[in-house]
Amino acid sequence: MSGKMSLFDWFANRKKTGLISQDRHEREIADGLWTKCKRCDVLTYTKDLKANQQVCPECGHHHRVFSVERIEQLIDEGTWAPIDTQLAPKDPLRFRDRKAYADRIRDTQAKTKLVDGVQTGLGEINSVPAALGVMDFRFMGGSMGSVVGEKLARLVERATAEQLPAIIVCASGGARMQEGMLSLMQMAKISAALERHRSARLLYMPILTHPTTGGVTASFAMLGDIILAEPEATIGFAGRRVVEQTVREKLPEGFQTAEYLLHHGFVDKIVPRTELKQTLAQLIRLHQPVSGKMPVAARQKEVVLEAVE
Repeated sequence: MSGKMSLFDWFANRKKTGLISQDRHEREIADGLWTKCKRCDVLTYTKDLKANQQVCPECGHHHRVFSVERIEQLIDEGTWAPIDTQLAPKDPLRFRDRKAYADRIRDTQAKTKLVDGVQTGLGEINSVPAALGVMDFRFMGGSMGSVVGEKLARLVERATAEQLPAIIVCASGGARMQEGMLSLMQMAKISAALERHRSARLLYMPILTHPTTGGVTASFAMLGDIILAEPEATIGFAGRRVVEQTVREKLPEGFQTAEYLLHHGFVDKIVPRTELKQTLAQLIRLHQPVSGKMPVAARQKEVVLEAVE
Protein backbone atom coordinates (compact mmCIF):
# COMPACT_ATOMS: atom_id res chain seq x y z
CA MET A 1 0.00 0.00 0.00
CA SER A 2 1.43 3.37 -1.02
CA GLY A 3 2.37 5.82 1.72
CA LYS A 4 1.26 8.77 -0.39
CA MET A 5 -1.77 10.75 0.83
CA SER A 6 -4.42 11.93 -1.65
CA LEU A 7 -5.35 15.60 -1.76
CA PHE A 8 -8.82 14.74 -0.48
CA ASP A 9 -7.38 12.85 2.50
CA TRP A 10 -4.99 15.72 3.19
CA PHE A 11 -7.86 18.21 3.45
CA ALA A 12 -9.93 15.78 5.52
CA ASN A 13 -7.03 15.28 7.92
CA ARG A 14 -6.54 19.04 8.34
CA LYS A 15 -10.24 19.47 9.09
CA LYS A 16 -10.05 16.79 11.78
CA THR A 17 -7.05 18.43 13.40
CA GLY A 18 -8.75 21.83 13.33
CA LEU A 19 -6.27 23.38 10.90
CA ILE A 20 -9.18 24.05 8.54
CA SER A 21 -12.38 25.06 10.32
CA GLN A 22 -15.54 23.44 8.96
CA ASP A 23 -17.54 26.24 10.58
CA ARG A 24 -15.48 28.80 8.70
CA HIS A 25 -16.11 26.96 5.44
CA GLU A 26 -19.86 26.93 6.12
CA ARG A 27 -19.84 30.62 7.02
CA GLU A 28 -18.14 31.48 3.73
CA ILE A 29 -20.90 29.69 1.81
CA ALA A 30 -23.62 31.24 3.97
CA ASP A 31 -22.27 34.74 3.33
CA GLY A 32 -23.84 34.57 -0.12
CA LEU A 33 -20.71 35.09 -2.18
CA TRP A 34 -22.21 32.98 -4.95
CA THR A 35 -25.78 32.66 -6.24
CA LYS A 36 -27.11 29.56 -7.98
CA CYS A 37 -29.48 30.19 -10.87
CA LYS A 38 -32.84 28.48 -10.39
CA ARG A 39 -33.13 27.73 -14.09
CA CYS A 40 -29.66 26.70 -15.33
CA ASP A 41 -27.94 25.91 -11.96
CA VAL A 42 -24.92 28.04 -12.92
CA LEU A 43 -23.12 29.70 -10.01
CA THR A 44 -22.60 33.44 -10.43
CA TYR A 45 -20.59 35.73 -8.21
CA THR A 46 -23.29 37.62 -6.29
CA LYS A 47 -21.73 41.03 -6.92
CA ASP A 48 -21.67 40.33 -10.66
CA LEU A 49 -25.30 39.19 -10.55
CA LYS A 50 -26.31 42.39 -8.76
CA ALA A 51 -24.37 44.47 -11.29
CA ASN A 52 -26.40 42.70 -14.00
CA GLN A 53 -29.63 43.66 -12.17
CA GLN A 54 -30.19 40.11 -10.87
CA VAL A 55 -30.38 38.66 -14.38
CA CYS A 56 -28.44 35.43 -14.88
CA PRO A 57 -25.64 36.15 -17.39
CA GLU A 58 -25.72 32.52 -18.54
CA CYS A 59 -29.40 31.92 -19.37
CA GLY A 60 -31.11 35.30 -18.83
CA HIS A 61 -33.28 34.12 -15.95
CA HIS A 62 -34.68 37.08 -13.99
CA HIS A 63 -34.18 36.57 -10.27
CA ARG A 64 -36.75 38.28 -8.10
CA VAL A 65 -35.92 41.78 -6.88
CA PHE A 66 -37.78 43.94 -4.39
CA SER A 67 -38.74 47.59 -4.07
CA VAL A 68 -35.51 49.12 -2.75
CA GLU A 69 -33.36 47.47 -5.40
CA ARG A 70 -35.93 48.15 -8.10
CA ILE A 71 -35.90 51.88 -7.33
CA GLU A 72 -32.10 51.87 -7.50
CA GLN A 73 -32.28 50.19 -10.90
CA LEU A 74 -34.80 52.61 -12.42
CA ILE A 75 -34.28 56.00 -10.78
CA ASP A 76 -31.25 58.22 -11.34
CA GLU A 77 -29.05 58.43 -8.27
CA GLY A 78 -29.89 61.33 -5.99
CA THR A 79 -33.26 62.13 -7.61
CA TRP A 80 -35.63 59.85 -5.66
CA ALA A 81 -38.13 61.72 -3.46
CA PRO A 82 -40.51 59.34 -1.64
CA ILE A 83 -44.04 60.54 -0.94
CA ASP A 84 -46.76 59.58 1.57
CA THR A 85 -44.31 57.68 3.75
CA GLN A 86 -46.42 58.43 6.83
CA LEU A 87 -49.31 56.19 5.72
CA ALA A 88 -49.41 53.01 7.82
CA PRO A 89 -51.83 50.04 7.84
CA LYS A 90 -54.52 49.61 10.50
CA ASP A 91 -56.74 46.72 11.52
CA PRO A 92 -60.29 48.13 11.42
CA LEU A 93 -61.90 44.69 11.11
CA ARG A 94 -59.80 43.18 13.93
CA PHE A 95 -59.21 40.26 11.61
CA ARG A 96 -57.71 37.00 12.79
CA ASP A 97 -56.91 33.82 10.91
CA ARG A 98 -54.09 31.67 12.30
CA LYS A 99 -52.64 34.91 13.57
CA ALA A 100 -54.03 38.33 14.40
CA TYR A 101 -53.72 40.71 11.46
CA ALA A 102 -52.22 43.41 13.70
CA ASP A 103 -49.49 41.00 14.79
CA ARG A 104 -48.89 39.91 11.21
CA ILE A 105 -48.39 43.53 10.15
CA ARG A 106 -45.89 44.21 12.95
CA ASP A 107 -43.94 41.04 12.19
CA THR A 108 -43.80 41.77 8.47
CA GLN A 109 -42.73 45.36 9.06
CA ALA A 110 -39.92 44.19 11.32
CA LYS A 111 -38.79 41.57 8.81
CA THR A 112 -38.90 43.73 5.66
CA LYS A 113 -38.17 47.18 7.16
CA LEU A 114 -41.13 48.43 5.10
CA VAL A 115 -44.29 50.16 6.32
CA ASP A 116 -46.49 48.41 3.74
CA GLY A 117 -46.38 46.68 0.38
CA VAL A 118 -45.57 49.61 -1.91
CA GLN A 119 -43.12 52.48 -2.16
CA THR A 120 -44.10 55.59 -4.11
CA GLY A 121 -42.23 58.72 -5.08
CA LEU A 122 -40.99 61.10 -7.75
CA GLY A 123 -37.68 60.82 -9.53
CA GLU A 124 -35.87 60.92 -12.83
CA ILE A 125 -35.36 58.07 -15.28
CA ASN A 126 -32.34 58.94 -17.44
CA SER A 127 -33.03 62.61 -16.58
CA VAL A 128 -36.73 62.31 -17.47
CA PRO A 129 -39.10 63.18 -14.54
CA ALA A 130 -41.65 60.53 -13.61
CA ALA A 131 -43.93 59.34 -10.80
CA LEU A 132 -43.07 55.79 -9.76
CA GLY A 133 -44.78 53.20 -7.55
CA VAL A 134 -43.06 49.91 -6.77
CA MET A 135 -44.89 47.02 -5.12
CA ASP A 136 -42.91 44.69 -2.87
CA PHE A 137 -43.82 41.00 -2.81
CA ARG A 138 -42.05 40.46 0.53
CA PHE A 139 -44.79 42.37 2.34
CA MET A 140 -47.59 39.81 2.68
CA GLY A 141 -47.21 38.68 -0.91
CA GLY A 142 -47.48 42.24 -2.23
CA SER A 143 -51.16 42.15 -1.30
CA MET A 144 -53.20 45.28 -1.99
CA GLY A 145 -54.55 46.68 1.26
CA SER A 146 -55.89 50.14 2.05
CA VAL A 147 -52.44 51.71 2.35
CA VAL A 148 -51.23 50.24 -0.94
CA GLY A 149 -54.36 51.50 -2.68
CA GLU A 150 -54.22 54.93 -1.08
CA LYS A 151 -50.54 55.44 -1.87
CA LEU A 152 -50.97 54.40 -5.51
CA ALA A 153 -54.07 56.57 -5.95
CA ARG A 154 -52.25 59.57 -4.46
CA LEU A 155 -49.25 58.86 -6.67
CA VAL A 156 -51.40 58.96 -9.81
CA GLU A 157 -53.16 62.12 -8.61
CA ARG A 158 -49.79 63.75 -7.96
CA ALA A 159 -48.63 62.74 -11.44
CA THR A 160 -51.80 64.24 -12.95
CA ALA A 161 -51.40 67.49 -11.03
CA GLU A 162 -47.74 67.87 -12.03
CA GLN A 163 -48.23 66.62 -15.61
CA LEU A 164 -45.92 63.65 -15.11
CA PRO A 165 -46.02 60.13 -16.56
CA ALA A 166 -47.07 57.51 -14.02
CA ILE A 167 -45.33 54.13 -13.77
CA ILE A 168 -46.28 51.28 -11.44
CA VAL A 169 -44.12 48.17 -11.04
CA CYS A 170 -46.63 45.44 -10.21
CA ALA A 171 -45.81 42.42 -8.05
CA SER A 172 -48.75 41.08 -6.10
CA GLY A 173 -50.84 38.13 -5.08
CA GLY A 174 -53.96 40.32 -5.25
CA ALA A 175 -56.26 41.96 -2.73
CA ARG A 176 -55.45 41.64 0.98
CA MET A 177 -58.11 39.35 2.42
CA GLN A 178 -57.53 40.57 6.00
CA GLU A 179 -59.08 43.92 5.05
CA GLY A 180 -62.11 42.49 3.27
CA MET A 181 -64.19 44.99 1.27
CA LEU A 182 -61.81 47.81 2.23
CA SER A 183 -59.17 46.07 0.13
CA LEU A 184 -61.45 45.46 -2.84
CA MET A 185 -62.40 49.14 -2.89
CA GLN A 186 -58.82 50.01 -3.80
CA MET A 187 -59.29 48.52 -7.27
CA ALA A 188 -61.97 51.09 -8.12
CA LYS A 189 -60.16 53.96 -6.39
CA ILE A 190 -56.91 53.50 -8.31
CA SER A 191 -58.79 52.89 -11.56
CA ALA A 192 -60.72 56.15 -11.09
CA ALA A 193 -57.48 58.07 -10.51
CA LEU A 194 -56.03 56.53 -13.67
CA GLU A 195 -59.10 57.53 -15.67
CA ARG A 196 -58.60 61.16 -14.61
CA HIS A 197 -54.92 60.80 -15.56
CA ARG A 198 -55.94 59.47 -18.96
CA SER A 199 -58.47 62.28 -19.44
CA ALA A 200 -55.59 64.73 -18.93
CA ARG A 201 -53.87 62.86 -21.82
CA LEU A 202 -50.95 61.81 -19.68
CA LEU A 203 -48.99 58.58 -19.98
CA TYR A 204 -49.42 55.60 -17.64
CA MET A 205 -47.30 52.46 -17.94
CA PRO A 206 -47.61 49.40 -15.68
CA ILE A 207 -44.66 47.00 -15.54
CA LEU A 208 -45.81 43.45 -14.86
CA THR A 209 -43.25 41.43 -12.90
CA HIS A 210 -43.36 37.98 -11.35
CA PRO A 211 -46.01 37.47 -10.07
CA THR A 212 -48.83 39.85 -10.97
CA THR A 213 -52.16 38.26 -10.06
CA GLY A 214 -55.60 38.73 -8.50
CA GLY A 215 -57.21 42.13 -8.06
CA VAL A 216 -54.09 43.96 -9.22
CA THR A 217 -54.34 42.26 -12.61
CA ALA A 218 -58.08 42.94 -12.63
CA SER A 219 -57.51 46.67 -12.20
CA PHE A 220 -54.53 48.98 -12.62
CA ALA A 221 -52.08 46.38 -13.99
CA MET A 222 -54.11 46.13 -17.20
CA LEU A 223 -55.14 49.77 -17.60
CA GLY A 224 -51.89 51.08 -19.06
CA ASP A 225 -51.47 53.03 -22.27
CA ILE A 226 -48.48 50.76 -22.85
CA ILE A 227 -48.22 47.56 -20.81
CA LEU A 228 -44.71 46.21 -20.30
CA ALA A 229 -43.69 42.91 -18.73
CA GLU A 230 -40.52 41.15 -17.63
CA PRO A 231 -39.58 37.86 -19.31
CA GLU A 232 -41.30 34.74 -17.93
CA ALA A 233 -43.37 36.70 -15.41
CA THR A 234 -46.51 34.95 -14.16
CA ILE A 235 -49.50 37.18 -14.96
CA GLY A 236 -53.14 36.30 -14.40
CA PHE A 237 -56.19 36.58 -12.19
CA ALA A 238 -56.84 33.18 -10.62
CA GLY A 239 -54.25 30.43 -10.31
CA ARG A 240 -53.78 27.85 -13.03
CA ARG A 241 -55.28 25.04 -10.95
CA VAL A 242 -58.37 27.11 -10.09
CA VAL A 243 -58.92 28.02 -13.75
CA GLU A 244 -58.57 24.40 -14.87
CA GLN A 245 -61.05 23.23 -12.25
CA THR A 246 -63.49 25.98 -13.21
CA VAL A 247 -63.45 25.51 -17.00
CA ARG A 248 -62.80 21.75 -16.70
CA GLU A 249 -60.14 21.90 -19.39
CA LYS A 250 -56.39 21.43 -19.52
CA LEU A 251 -54.74 24.79 -20.05
CA PRO A 252 -52.08 25.24 -22.77
CA GLU A 253 -48.38 25.19 -21.99
CA GLY A 254 -47.06 28.51 -20.81
CA PHE A 255 -50.50 29.79 -19.88
CA GLN A 256 -50.32 32.99 -17.78
CA THR A 257 -46.72 33.74 -18.71
CA ALA A 258 -45.69 37.12 -20.09
CA GLU A 259 -44.84 35.47 -23.42
CA TYR A 260 -48.29 33.87 -23.71
CA LEU A 261 -50.00 37.17 -22.91
CA LEU A 262 -47.85 39.02 -25.44
CA HIS A 263 -48.84 36.52 -28.13
CA HIS A 264 -52.53 37.02 -27.29
CA GLY A 265 -52.41 40.81 -27.13
CA PHE A 266 -52.67 41.45 -23.39
CA VAL A 267 -49.10 42.75 -23.11
CA ASP A 268 -47.51 45.24 -25.51
CA LYS A 269 -43.84 44.44 -25.03
CA ILE A 270 -41.60 42.16 -22.98
CA VAL A 271 -38.55 44.09 -21.82
CA PRO A 272 -35.50 42.47 -20.17
CA ARG A 273 -34.68 44.14 -16.87
CA THR A 274 -31.30 45.30 -18.12
CA GLU A 275 -33.06 47.31 -20.86
CA LEU A 276 -36.02 48.54 -18.82
CA LYS A 277 -34.71 51.92 -17.69
CA GLN A 278 -33.65 52.95 -21.18
CA THR A 279 -36.94 51.72 -22.65
CA LEU A 280 -39.00 53.69 -20.13
CA ALA A 281 -37.02 56.86 -20.79
CA GLN A 282 -37.48 56.48 -24.55
CA LEU A 283 -41.21 55.86 -24.27
CA ILE A 284 -41.70 58.86 -21.98
CA ARG A 285 -39.77 61.14 -24.34
CA LEU A 286 -41.80 59.89 -27.33
CA HIS A 287 -45.02 60.78 -25.49
CA GLN A 288 -44.03 64.28 -24.44
CA PRO A 289 -45.73 67.23 -26.19
CA VAL A 290 -43.92 68.57 -29.25
CA SER A 291 -44.54 72.13 -30.51
CA GLY A 292 -47.65 72.50 -28.41
CA LYS A 293 -49.13 69.16 -29.49
CA MET A 294 -50.49 66.67 -27.00
CA PRO A 295 -48.77 63.30 -26.31
CA VAL A 296 -49.00 60.47 -28.80
CA ALA A 297 -52.48 58.94 -28.86
CA ALA A 298 -53.07 55.40 -27.65
CA ARG A 299 -53.86 54.22 -31.19
CA GLN A 300 -50.26 54.99 -32.18
CA LYS A 301 -48.93 52.54 -29.59
CA GLU A 302 -47.55 50.01 -32.05
CA VAL A 303 -45.60 52.68 -33.95
CA VAL A 304 -44.05 53.88 -30.70
CA LEU A 305 -43.03 50.37 -29.64
CA GLU A 306 -41.41 49.75 -33.02
CA ALA A 307 -39.42 52.96 -32.62
CA VAL A 308 -38.09 51.71 -29.27
CA GLU A 309 -36.88 48.48 -30.85
